[in-house]
Amino acid sequence: MDSRVDEPLKPAALGRIIFAASLGTLFEWYDFYLYGSLAVFFGGLFFPKGNDTAQLLASLATFGAGFGVRPLGALVFGHLGDLIGRKYTFMVTMATMGLGTALIGLLPSYASWGIAATILLVVLRLVQGLALGGEYGGAATYVAEHVPDAQRGYYTSFIQTTATLGFFVSMGVIGATRIGFGEEAFKSWGWRVPFLLSFVLLALSLYIRVRMRESPLFAKMKSSGKASTNPLKESFTNPVNLRYVLIALFGATAGQGVVWYTGQFYALTFLQSALKLDWKTAYILVSIALALTTPLFVYFGRLSDRVGRKKIMLAGCGLGALTYLPIFIGLKHFSAPLQPVPMVLLLTIQMVYVCMVYGPIAAFLVELFPTKIRYTSMSLPYHLGNGWFGGFLPLIATAVTTSAWAKNTFGDGAIYTGLIYPIGVCVVTLVVGSVFIRETKDHKIDAS
Repeated sequence: MDSRVDEPLKPAALGRIIFAASLGTLFEWYDFYLYGSLAVFFGGLFFPKGNDTAQLLASLATFGAGFGVRPLGALVFGHLGDLIGRKYTFMVTMATMGLGTALIGLLPSYASWGIAATILLVVLRLVQGLALGGEYGGAATYVAEHVPDAQRGYYTSFIQTTATLGFFVSMGVIGATRIGFGEEAFKSWGWRVPFLLSFVLLALSLYIRVRMRESPLFAKMKSSGKASTNPLKESFTNPVNLRYVLIALFGATAGQGVVWYTGQFYALTFLQSALKLDWKTAYILVSIALALTTPLFVYFGRLSDRVGRKKIMLAGCGLGALTYLPIFIGLKHFSAPLQPVPMVLLLTIQMVYVCMVYGPIAAFLVELFPTKIRYTSMSLPYHLGNGWFGGFLPLIATAVTTSAWAKNTFGDGAIYTGLIYPIGVCVVTLVVGSVFIRETKDHKIDAS
């Protein structure tokens, strides 16, 4: 048994643990979101020319493919994480993600290889999705199993900032590359640079993570012989645990996923495709809103330690359902002529909702499941909610807004019809969460 298992961690050691887990996760999100930040651009690079709408939908579908396999990654790596440990599992996910991203930077375009280039792109997106399916659960579980019970929302909220920061960094690197090399060079070869940078980030992340120790709760459980011998079976054939998985999905993570992807990815797509803003303007507007709101992840995480996770998360879903339509109508109103201040304000409001639903979610999920099957049990509802309900949102919403039904029925208002999807999912989560979720903030996570 590790003699350090029961030793309380000093603040400096705790800070290093959170930094190491968060930095690695940030790099993984950066890798995953590079494609999302370039989804509009990639339509003409890896798909047949001739129909701009079809190219955009194909590019968004490929973006969504990575999300589609995230639940499978959650099962595979969650199972490993509950069997062999948190540390080594998310080192594997880090290596898989980094290599998958870097190889995208080496792909030939559709003009060079035709459909083979498209197929390879989809395969690498699937590899990324599998890796991300194991990364988040491992990082959130690892941090949560080190920190004091009374401050779990606060400490795990630093992990929650990494998704937005990864998105922010991906936009920053892409923007700097486009400006630095010029648009012509970027379209020709410069787009590869942000992806190839993943080789450097991978080396740095692995160096940091190899120095980390195993989670004390997992190490203690393993040494006492109480570890699960079949985490998948115990997670999903036990009726009580399966019920919690479904409640977590429909009462929390589905709504959280659509709020997140509406406020960040769909807003960015909407600015460029529906409102026809140039990429630079869209990136700047969204980046300012991200910079203003990112500290709120930690604020709402800490607040959830006092008032509870449920109230804050469901409030974010409810506000999104009530205000998305007027917010997007406002974005259209202030886009021609462009009025950046009110547009940033409207984007910022959406991202406040993102912080409300996402800041407390890691603590909530960790507290819902026992240590021996926690990695597996929490990863599946998280990645179903974010990977399927959230990840396919840009594709679903864009497909609805560009459909003949929307144009024939709503005319100029068709550009808002895609909001039917996130609003509907938010309402479902609000109802299910209000009825079935019980507050978790006082749970002791080392209990059975």
